[in-house]
Formats: sequence, structure tokens, C-alpha cells
Amino acid sequence: MQLHDVWFVLIAVLWIGYFFLEGFDFGIGVLTKPLARNTAERRVLINTIGPVWDGNEVWLLTAGGATFAAFPDWYATLFSGFYIPLLVILVCLIIRGVAFEYRAKRDGARWQRNWEEAIFWTSLLPAFLWGVAFANIVRGVDIDAQKNYIGTLWDLLNPYALLGGLVTLALFTLHGSVFAALKTVGEIRERARRAALLSGLVTAVLALAFLIWTQADHGNGRSLAAMIVAMVALLGALAANQLGREGWAFSLSGATIVAAVAMLFLALFPDVMPSTLNPDWSLTVSNAASSPYTLKVMTVVAAIFTPLVLLYQGWTYWVFRKRIGVQHIPGHNPAAPLDQA
Repeated sequence: MQLHDVWFVLIAVLWIGYFFLEGFDFGIGVLTKPLARNTAERRVLINTIGPVWDGNEVWLLTAGGATFAAFPDWYATLFSGFYIPLLVILVCLIIRGVAFEYRAKRDGARWQRNWEEAIFWTSLLPAFLWGVAFANIVRGVDIDAQKNYIGTLWDLLNPYALLGGLVTLALFTLHGSVFAALKTVGEIRERARRAALLSGLVTAVLALAFLIWTQADHGNGRSLAAMIVAMVALLGALAANQLGREGWAFSLSGATIVAAVAMLFLALFPDVMPSTLNPDWSLTVSNAASSPYTLKVMTVVAAIFTPLVLLYQGWTYWVFRKRIGVQHIPGHNPAAPLDQA
């Protein structure tokens, strides 16, 4: 295996890690509307990811930076061709971060309600758009002989990509639901388990259709194995959720994300961005990669610092591992009506 193949695998791992971690906090953001019934419950949901959401986004920065350094042509074509959807995602992530920090800066109900609205929409849109983007990468786009994307925004909104967006939105909502059940107590925990069942059933239907479509058009033996793992893990997550085994449900919903994203990269390899105009114009791990010296230096740096980052992030999750509920919210009045707490 050559270094450019190694870095394709490493970038796939970074994206898998990002979707595993950011997936559940996108899901929590989406659930602040349908799951929480009052301000205190919305605060409980937000607090479950409060200590970790910004650390989860580090994986996106690392994945983007690694793509830029290891495969500059892939980075250039991807970020120029997908400029508008990626810009929308970036703006959403900025507003979302501000909303988490500013929501509690004032006590006014309108102030908090507006930031909570922002959290919902800036979680829902990226959860959908990431699926659209990656589905288009696997499907292929209009790339010319100069490695430039010459299609339009509307070309990216094809049925396959839109289905991919619905899959990631549903899957992240499921992942967030089982995380909420794992991290909360009381009535909100029970509602989270019911939400996990409903979102899991929707995810199963959408994911099965999308993964079969992907396998039929772009798949191989390795991607088929990953597809089977993804569907088995999804069914296992639903079963564990029904049995009240929230830790297993979360682990298996995460395994679903890992296997599904791995399937996309396995179906993509050795391309990194196929051209629908001419297969010879596709970007591959070899023609889009940096020089061997650059990849060698990157490998040494990654070998030193990646374990340190993983240890620190794992320690963060361990410190904030306990469950929370509305009784932990200062000033909460259990007797208050649901719409006034």
C-alpha cells in the first residue's frame, strides 16, 4: 500500500469519526423541538452536548486540513464545485456555536427562544447537506479535463443525493435520540427512547434504499460487506433501545454510521471524485495526491499527535459521563406548566 492509499484511509477515518461524534450532537439539536416540551427540557438536551460539541467539530477541521494537504486537487475541486452547500454548512456551524454560547447570556424568554430556534435549524441543515455532498462525491459530478467542476448547483440536487441527505438526517436523529436516552433521566429519557424507535424505523427504510442504490451503481465486495454490517448494526440498535440497553443502542447506532460511511469510501476507492463526463478525467488517489515527501512528513506528524488528541477527547467524555435531568437545572420549578418552565 502506497502513502496516498494510506492517506485516503486516514481521511476516511477522520470523516467517519466526525460523523460519529457530530452526528449525535446534530441529532440533539434537531430533537430540541420535537422532544423537549419546555425550556428546562431543552436546556437538558443542550447540556448533554455542552461540554463536547466543540471538540466534535475538531474532527471536521482535521478532515478538511488533511484533505487539503494530502489531496490538494481533491480539496480544490470539492470546495469550489460544492461552494454553496459547503458555505451554508459553514455558516450554520458558526451560528450554531454562537447560539450555544449566547443562549444563556440573558434571561429573556424571547432571547432564549430565538437561539433555540437557531440551534434547531443549524443542526438540521448540515445534517441534511452532508448527506447530499457525500452522495454526490460517490455518484460523481461534472469534472472536466482540467479537474474543474463545471456543473451547477441544481446538478447536485439529484434524486440520489437528496435521498442521501434524508438518510444522514434520519440517521443522525436516531443517533441523537439514543444519546439523549443514554445521558438523561426521567420522562425525557423515556420520550427519547420512543423517538429512537420512530427515527430508527424511518432510518431503516431510507438507509436500505440508499445503500442498495449505492451498491448497485458503485459497489464492490468490500462495500457490500460494509452495507451488511450497517444494516445489522441498525437493527441491533433498535432492539437494544427497546430492551432499555441504552449503552448498546448508542454503540450500535454509532456502528451503523461507521459502517455506512465506510461503505461510501469503499465504493469510491480508488477515485476520490469521479467524473461523469469522462472516467479518464476522474480524480483518483494517485493523480490528486501531494508529493511523497509531503505525505511522509504528514504521516510522522499524525502518528505523534493523533493519539494525544484521542486521549484528551476520551478523557473529556469520561469526566462528563453522568446523566442529567430537569432537577439539575437551577431555578426549575417542577410544578410550572410545560410551556412556562
